[in-house]
Amino acid sequence: MDRIAEIKAEFLKVSREAGQAFLDMHYQGQDRGLCGFAWVNIYPKYKGNTKEGRAERDTLRALGFELNWTGKVFEFWNPSSLPVQNVDAKEAGARAGADYLRGLGFNAIPGSRLD
Repeated sequence: MDRIAEIKAEFLKVSREAGQAFLDMHYQGQDRGLCGFAWVNIYPKYKGNTKEGRAERDTLRALGFELNWTGKVFEFWNPSSLPVQNVDAKEAGARAGADYLRGLGFNAIPGSRLD
């Protein structure tokens, strides 16, 4: 479980740093630009009714991911935790977080939409 806490902390750290770096580079740290949302989806590798699938889902929940409306995909909204509305900054954070998780073997994909 300690490893999961480390992974979650690093996921949130890289997401926040990437989002903040985007804001600093393009908007001098100001909350300007288009409004929107960003998240990271993880598609489980195993069926939920198998031993591997249950363990995988337990790990995803421990990382802070929740099952989305489809009942098949786990999602984490605004992993950068930036208190802004800028969709580009939030998306930069989601991309960085998804990249980090993919490096660990998760099937992670960033997503975003305008508000």
